[in-house]
Amino acid sequence: MKESVEMIIAALLLGATASGAVAFQSGRDPAYQGARESGLVGEKADGYLGFVTSPSPAIKALVEDINIKRKAAYSKEALANGATVEEMALRSGCRLIAERTVAGEKYQSPGGQWKTRDAGKPELDSRCP
Repeated sequence: MKESVEMIIAALLLGATASGAVAFQSGRDPAYQGARESGLVGEKADGYLGFVTSPSPAIKALVEDINIKRKAAYSKEALANGATVEEMALRSGCRLIAERTVAGEKYQSPGGQWKTRDAGKPELDSRCP
């Protein structure tokens, strides 16, 4: 009986781990993904999301929530690394534009213009590592 209970718990834990991995691999929140794919929002070099077009209240709330979470993460990283929040945000912005944007998504160029990512390398801020 004890072995059966342990096997059920192990199966549940394995299922939870697999579900978490699938959720992580599936990527972004559907509303966020849709806003990126539609070109409504894009990555900025300062590490935050920006509005490419005037946002709806729902998109505005979504982006503000993501940016608040990003700032909290940058603050934590800055404290741990003896850097400023702005330095951590810039490093993340460079990485997000270079590694996380995909063809068709928007990003802000160093000059402030919104660009659509293609198969080539995006324009990055000269301060990017």
